[in-house]
Amino acid sequence: MPPALPLLRRAALWRGLALALWALVLLRSALDGRLDLLLRAVFHPLVALAGGLLLALAVLQLVVAVRDPLARSEAGRRSTGLTLAATALVASLVWTLPPLPSFADLAGQRPRDETGIEELSFVLPPAQRSLTDWVRLLRSQPDPRLFDGDPVRISGFVLPQPDAPPQLARLLVRCCLADAAPVGLPVRWPPATTPPQADQWLAIEGVMALEGPPGSEQLVVVPREVQVIPRPARPLEP
Repeated sequence: MPPALPLLRRAALWRGLALALWALVLLRSALDGRLDLLLRAVFHPLVALAGGLLLALAVLQLVVAVRDPLARSEAGRRSTGLTLAATALVASLVWTLPPLPSFADLAGQRPRDETGIEELSFVLPPAQRSLTDWVRLLRSQPDPRLFDGDPVRISGFVLPQPDAPPQLARLLVRCCLADAAPVGLPVRWPPATTPPQADQWLAIEGVMALEGPPGSEQLVVVPREVQVIPRPARPLEP
């Protein structure tokens, strides 16, 4: 019978530790709110479930490492060592560095949401409509004159536009940031104020107003009050 391998040379031990590290990363992410910046809330339980399954697999690997002294060694293999080191490094970075996505940069690289909505089953009063509600309503009712003078209370991030003033925008996601699509409203920024910075979150109270030549008018938000706000805990919208 071959001699028993030292515990630190048993492949199952290192596989178990790597799985346990990723399990802790997933479980922590599901609990500390960082997923709200990356993934729709409806999918958060799946991340927690995946973390639980990885933790169970890690425990099984550690049990094998302890109970099977004859388990083959992979610690001396260069490729295996590099893989384990890379896995540990990536997991450690995900654990220690919270995600800080730039919504403006991401929105500038993504196509606009052009989902057509022919009819809305329910329309909120003007002052209760979010930015996304306004975008969907204007698509379903293309005559901008219907909403001229309506009060507006919206919030979003500043999204720079090529050859145009910045818009106030939101990101719509079906699953996560990978399928995010921006929607925005044009704003008539007060000329005496400092131009808003990209990615800055603002709350605006004002009115809708028509702008442009007759026959091709569009609605713009005319602010009466602009307030800088923190990024919402859940900034992604379905």
